[in-house]
Amino acid sequence: MAGVVSRLWSVWLGLLLSITACGPELDSSESLSRQSSALVAAPRVAAGVSHALAVRPDGTVWASGLNVFGALGDGTTVQRASPVRVSGLTFVNAVAAGRNFSVALRADGTVWAWGSNGYGQLGDGTTSSRTTPVQVVGLTSVVSVGAGDSHVVAVRSDGTVWTWGYNGQGQLGSGTLTNRSTPGLVSGLSGVAAVTAGSNHCLALRSDGTLRAWGWNIYGQLGDGSTTDRTLPVAVPGLTQVTTFSGGGYHSLAVTSDGSVWAWGSNSYGQLGTGNFASSNVPVRLNAKDSTVSVAAGGYHSLAVRSDGTIRAWGQNTWGELGDDTRTARTSPVAVSGLSGAVSIAAGWGFSLGALGNGTLWAWGTSDVGQRGDGTSGTRVTPTMVSGLSGVSKVATGAAHTLATRSDGSVWAWGANNVGQLGLGHLSNRAAATQLPTLGFATGVAAGGLHSVALRSDGTVWTWGGNDTGQLGNGTTVGNALPAQVAGLGSIIAVAAGYRHTLALRADGTVWAWGYNALGALGDGTNVNRWSPVQVVGLSSVVSVAAGQSHSVALRSDGTVWAWGMNYSGQVGDGSFTHRSVPALVSGLSSAVSVAAGGDSSFAIRSGGTLWAWGENGYTQLGDGTFTNHSVPAQVPGWSGTGVVGAATYHTVAARSDGTLWGWGINFGGCLGNPATLDNYVPTPSPVVGLSGTTTVAVGEGFTLGLRSDGTLWGFGLNSDGQLGSGYPVHAFVPIRSLLY
Repeated sequence: MAGVVSRLWSVWLGLLLSITACGPELDSSESLSRQSSALVAAPRVAAGVSHALAVRPDGTVWASGLNVFGALGDGTTVQRASPVRVSGLTFVNAVAAGRNFSVALRADGTVWAWGSNGYGQLGDGTTSSRTTPVQVVGLTSVVSVGAGDSHVVAVRSDGTVWTWGYNGQGQLGSGTLTNRSTPGLVSGLSGVAAVTAGSNHCLALRSDGTLRAWGWNIYGQLGDGSTTDRTLPVAVPGLTQVTTFSGGGYHSLAVTSDGSVWAWGSNSYGQLGTGNFASSNVPVRLNAKDSTVSVAAGGYHSLAVRSDGTIRAWGQNTWGELGDDTRTARTSPVAVSGLSGAVSIAAGWGFSLGALGNGTLWAWGTSDVGQRGDGTSGTRVTPTMVSGLSGVSKVATGAAHTLATRSDGSVWAWGANNVGQLGLGHLSNRAAATQLPTLGFATGVAAGGLHSVALRSDGTVWTWGGNDTGQLGNGTTVGNALPAQVAGLGSIIAVAAGYRHTLALRADGTVWAWGYNALGALGDGTNVNRWSPVQVVGLSSVVSVAAGQSHSVALRSDGTVWAWGMNYSGQVGDGSFTHRSVPALVSGLSSAVSVAAGGDSSFAIRSGGTLWAWGENGYTQLGDGTFTNHSVPAQVPGWSGTGVVGAATYHTVAARSDGTLWGWGINFGGCLGNPATLDNYVPTPSPVVGLSGTTTVAVGEGFTLGLRSDGTLWGFGLNSDGQLGSGYPVHAFVPIRSLLY
């Protein structure tokens, strides 16, 4: 949401000269009492709900992100991950971003708007959305603007305040709840120097350093000691000498002349920065002793620039919007990683922007629709090589992370790391392949939903990551961010991981299992979770194992296939839909040479080179051309020859012996590697485009990794957490250079 940056507060606030990244900037003829070079020549940027804007030094406006209603102003409704120029706008001093619409203030004092207009928020007298800027009618000499969810507030050089758009909670300050599509005067308010807008409330800074507020107040975001909506401005008590202020989703921030930060409103994610989660309907002073010069309030998080040019952040951190290289919500300010010399900030919903004095703009948090403006698309629809990794021998994929072993026995990991599944000793995601510091001599890896497994050359098994059902096999349900040996297991030759359970195959042909067992995935005849390995009963001479979401599959030396665990979709393959807590023979299948499992589906290749599949098929992931589940194996048409199958919940990819990759299921995010079928069902095997020489494949949830014979690894599909190991992740937990400015 738009915030306000001011260089000083003194007895008198001068003319409003410019608007910075977070809103209007105040100046005065008097010298600064808290001078900061970080506030000189600030770039002008704004963060909306799902898009971002920047005013470049030449006065043009550039935009990125969601564009469904034309909020980017380029004459289209095409989403943009790289910035595009807003059509026809020059000599712009400031911008503000709302929910799917944008506002610009030109040097001549006129206001222009574009994007969504269902409530008249563009101020052109209509409710028609616009993909290019239109002038707000009847308004001149404007010096400050702010944009909320669907309303706009502006102050003129005479100190009067004008509003238009949605008014369901009184945010227009008209004394009514009536929307309006042209500017109207806010009643009883004068001497205003600057304004800002939260989602559905407004704040105004008067020239005497006090604040006024109106609109939605369900969380106390007006700061008047109540939770009553106000259709007319009310004073924010207890605050004087305000220099900086900002309206967020459901909270508000202000800075006073002594550099202290005050916050009020909703605190469900700690966005008030008070060290707790208690909301407040009156301003509360933060305990931090930092000398703060500007603030920005986002949807559920907050930012502040200190006088030394560093940025602090607090509140929600689900998408990395705090920039501290974690996803942990913070109730007190923490430093944004790696940034100094900041001159301005903007906070959106789940993402943040920071402009530096050297003229660069940095962004962090989500870019699911391209709002960071760094070119991140979030998906790769054709294969891209994993950066900085060669000599790969094995690969495994979890829900959103990837593991690989190199020929030297080292283990590498990248992608999501929220429970330590990368094994790096911390919980920070990694978008590039990173070597595990404490594990070597690995001969194999397996990845579950949120846990990881490695097999060492000495036959021991090592695990790390999530452990809520005992899937690490360490005798507890306590997770571990570093690899630890599974006790009591030796002579292991292969491992497999389901979503929350783990399998290990010993050299003597027995299978051992641990973790989630409510539906019998451990095959020990019970439905009791096991925190340490137990032997799968009645099974011997096993040569290969595979694990699906909550079921398990084993191949015996006689070519028969056995399965157990969850069977809602027929994935056990015994002709029934009854869960099995001990291994059951898969019906009608003999001479199998390999098995695979993913999600709620199972696969086997027979010695003649035919491929067979059974289980869940609601997304055509069995590849037989239908949407019908199968409780016994069905042949996949058009497949011949040996190969390696990788399967996830909604898609399947297989490497054939000729080095080609073939995929089927739903091509969500490009996980089947064929742009022609993006986000469509592919009911039978279809070739992956642009990749040859493939020897094996690993399939995660919405993404795929293919290993070539030259030891390089290639990925395609979703890259939300950096699981492809190439390019920027959708959710960035540290700042990334934006191209907006």
